[in-house]
Amino acid sequence: MSESANPVWYPFTQMKLAPSPIPIERAKDCTLYAKDGKTYIDAISSWWVNIHGHSNEIIAKAIAQQASTLEHVIFAGFTHSPAETIAQSLIQILPKGFSKIFFSDDGSTSVEVAIKMALQFWHNQGITHKTKIIAFEHAYHGDTFGAMSVGERNTFTTPFQNHLFEVHFIPTPNDKNSEEVKNQLSALAQSGKVAAFIFEPLVQGAGGMLMYKAKHLDELISIAQQNNVLCIADEVMTGFGRTGKNFAINHLTHSPDLICLSKGITGGFLPMGVTACTQKIYDAFHSTEITKTFFHGHSYTANPLTCAAANASLEILLSDKCQRQLKTIEESHQAFSEKIRNHDAVKEVRQTGTIIAVELQTEENTSYFNSIRNQVYQFCLDEGVLLRPLGNIIYIMPPYCITEAELEKVYSVILKVIERVKAKSFR
Repeated sequence: MSESANPVWYPFTQMKLAPSPIPIERAKDCTLYAKDGKTYIDAISSWWVNIHGHSNEIIAKAIAQQASTLEHVIFAGFTHSPAETIAQSLIQILPKGFSKIFFSDDGSTSVEVAIKMALQFWHNQGITHKTKIIAFEHAYHGDTFGAMSVGERNTFTTPFQNHLFEVHFIPTPNDKNSEEVKNQLSALAQSGKVAAFIFEPLVQGAGGMLMYKAKHLDELISIAQQNNVLCIADEVMTGFGRTGKNFAINHLTHSPDLICLSKGITGGFLPMGVTACTQKIYDAFHSTEITKTFFHGHSYTANPLTCAAANASLEILLSDKCQRQLKTIEESHQAFSEKIRNHDAVKEVRQTGTIIAVELQTEENTSYFNSIRNQVYQFCLDEGVLLRPLGNIIYIMPPYCITEAELEKVYSVILKVIERVKAKSFR
């Protein structure tokens, strides 16, 4: 269908410049099957959600069975087993101290819920001066207004700047600046005005797959909590095995007070957002005073079909087979990292768990809008691999069911890209 005839407005797409979207008729495991007969290895899990690949039979069967008994019911004044089951299962695998699960619709709304919980936590106790939030530079937490506010201010948010609330941004910590970052956080926290500190643990996704060490984040969480600042871990991207553990915060000694989950939670079948909190957070709302209620909800909150998918996906994730697959992908990424690390066209290779990012050395500065992006994207598609570069940063975040042969194909395509960059073949 031509662009003028197609009524669909696609996300993150300049419709006047973009080529026609590729019609996909079906998908299985790591392969997308296009209408024209071409196939593509989905090396990014379709925006990081299909952690078990496409059309997984176990999840599909769970949804079908649930659809025949209860497809939806209002989640205020009513409840159902699929929601209670996934909530209990999450509490069992989250770090000690988490006790309550609040359902929403996606990653952005899970962040909105966490921000509102953190601000109201203090308000419910009559502490009205703790209203500020600290976040990292280069952060991305979603596209709704609260989520945009705590994210990097850039081209994406320019039209809305006057409507975003004030946030204190501090650098992402590394071995060189960690002391400076700790001092900045400490000074802000000691002001007594900060309600919360929000972060993407270990990997900043849309910011360029920027990675930092657990020890640095541990130190910052410790400082924040010593100064009565709530900590929010946005694990929308890093959760459910992406960093080699169930959650990125499992790499830490200190636990946050709230955690945001989405993307891989249902294996990519249906949208779901979750905000988990500690008992301390919940207790600030548990009252006979109606005004202390958390007044937030969505029409599809805890939809039974979505919960059924989440239960099945989590069961697969925790299986021995899947855990072995996570380790295999991690080891393969490590070997590939060493293979390309010193290449002239590679500026940096970053790897954590099943995530690997290759920053290409180009004449332009590293940026989401680096002009090489569209050429690399199309080249990879022509080679039969779906990779969606963040400017000059190519990353792989594959479904856990990816085969060794498929992973080698993805690596080989990236190697071709690197060689073409070196030869200046992209113009």
